[in-house]
Amino acid sequence: MESQNIRPGHLTAHQTASALGVTLGGVRQLVHRGQLQRAGGTARQPWYAATDVAALTAKRQARAAA
Repeated sequence: MESQNIRPGHLTAHQTASALGVTLGGVRQLVHRGQLQRAGGTARQPWYAATDVAALTAKRQARAAA
C-alpha cells in the first residue's frame, strides 16, 4: 500500500518505476548503483525527488537515442 501523504515534488516507488519504465526491483538497483537517491518516506515506502527522476529519465533517453 502506497503512502497517501506524499510531499509535493516527490514520487512513490511505483510512480518512479512507471516513469522510468522499469520494475520496482529496477528502481532498487538504480538506488544500489547510486544513480538515484531516496528523498524521504520510509524504508518500506521510499519517495524519490521528481527532479531526480526526470533527470535520470532524460539521461536514459539520450543514451538510448545515441
